[in-house]
Amino acid sequence: MTMNENHLRVHRELKLADSWKQHLLSEFAAQYMASLRQFLLQEKAKGKRIFPPGKVIFKALDSTDFDAVKIVILGQDPYHGPGQAHGLCFSVEPGVAVPPSLLNIYKELHADTGFTIPEHGCLHHWAEEGVLLLNSVLTVEAGRAASHQGIGWEQFTDKIIDLLTREKQGIVFILWGAYAQKKGAMIDRRRHLVLQSPHPSPLSASRGFFGNKHFSRANEYLLSHGRSGVDWQLPMTVEAA
Repeated sequence: MTMNENHLRVHRELKLADSWKQHLLSEFAAQYMASLRQFLLQEKAKGKRIFPPGKVIFKALDSTDFDAVKIVILGQDPYHGPGQAHGLCFSVEPGVAVPPSLLNIYKELHADTGFTIPEHGCLHHWAEEGVLLLNSVLTVEAGRAASHQGIGWEQFTDKIIDLLTREKQGIVFILWGAYAQKKGAMIDRRRHLVLQSPHPSPLSASRGFFGNKHFSRANEYLLSHGRSGVDWQLPMTVEAA
């Protein structure tokens, strides 16, 4: 099969928003991605549970159009507990208990913007507002945090960050914790705003995450660059999918 034939096959098979597909087609046709798919199939054949479900692995891209991205929040890898991960970093399915890091995000939002804290942890509304909720690694084995690091996802998400930093201007990149900050080193600070602080984890939130005012600062930057700010307020209730 020639390279062009392979690209056409991938284009037909790939269930992804067209705005992302046209930029990432070569990545999906690359050998590392084929190896990654094979790894996931082999793991499932061994009876291992992989999160999130296959149909929502690329939910971050499906939920926020390439041309609509205003803010990128960069996470590490998906939650590894049953029913939690659904393809958006820091977010959990409706009906699932709000994880401690997300609860700290809510607390900072409340202090920063007057945000009313909901009882759920679904952040899909933010994705619709132009916030790309991107994990660096897009899958994980049940009960084993960081188990899929180093299998190829980092190369794929590096490409996404590189695309955004080169092809767009005036995006806010929010990097919480050393892992996200290291991954975000490629971002062109002359073209974009980068906001950094410790991670919202209970282990580090009190060392500089609380009080960072990233949510209001992000909106101030967007408004100063002629773009609308993000409506951070989540709906009080969200129905399960």
